[in-house]
Amino acid sequence: MSDQRFIIEMGMGNSQYGQDYTKACARAIEDAIRHSSIPMFAALGKDPKEMRVQVTVGVQEPDKVDCAALVAHLPRGKASVKAVFGGMNVTNPDDGNVLVIASAAVEAFLPKME
Repeated sequence: MSDQRFIIEMGMGNSQYGQDYTKACARAIEDAIRHSSIPMFAALGKDPKEMRVQVTVGVQEPDKVDCAALVAHLPRGKASVKAVFGGMNVTNPDDGNVLVIASAAVEAFLPKME
């Protein structure tokens, strides 16, 4: 049985000081899911634990993202996080501080209903 995607949310987050790629990604994920409410579980008689959550985060240096730490903070379902090249770094010309901007796509899947 294959899964069927039923939601995709997008978000953006940043780390203004310290070039913390994981923090920027965590904020992007939070932005993506912050406004979501999914009442369909009760309506369909489904347990949220059945949901597979697939997160893709984009930053300029994906190897600096602690994906396991991000998975640990996802509230529902069986989660995975993948970091890819994306987002952007913006350097302040006055002090050289680098602002890390991350983007996130949070997708949720359930087994196809027959």
